[in-house]
Amino acid sequence: MIRQLSVFVENRPGSFRQVTELLRQHRIETEAFCSVDSPEFGILRLIVDQPAEAEHVLAAQGLLIKNYDVIEVAVEDMESLDALLLACTESNVNINYMYSSFGGEHGQSVIFHCEYLEETESMLRAKGFVCR
Repeated sequence: MIRQLSVFVENRPGSFRQVTELLRQHRIETEAFCSVDSPEFGILRLIVDQPAEAEHVLAAQGLLIKNYDVIEVAVEDMESLDALLLACTESNVNINYMYSSFGGEHGQSVIFHCEYLEETESMLRAKGFVCR
């Protein structure tokens, strides 16, 4: 499992860039992100190389941050993504949300959240998937 930061930002132009600029200034690398919006605010889900430092830097600017454990699984192509989703389906795992990484240091991968993280990660490893 890895740590994901969920940053709550105003729904206005430049709010996501405020987050990425702060991370860049502190040499914190963003490995994956996903954004979700609502009329009042946006949620920027981030995987970074220094989650504790990122949380400190962003909180110091008054941003609201929540952190969650998520599973990252290597995928090479749509066939391996389909195999991952089939394994979850066969094991009755409900995926709450999923997004992809940039394909950086750890290669292509998907990040997802579900209710029983440890059990799901163990099941995936037992079926031969590479989890970070």
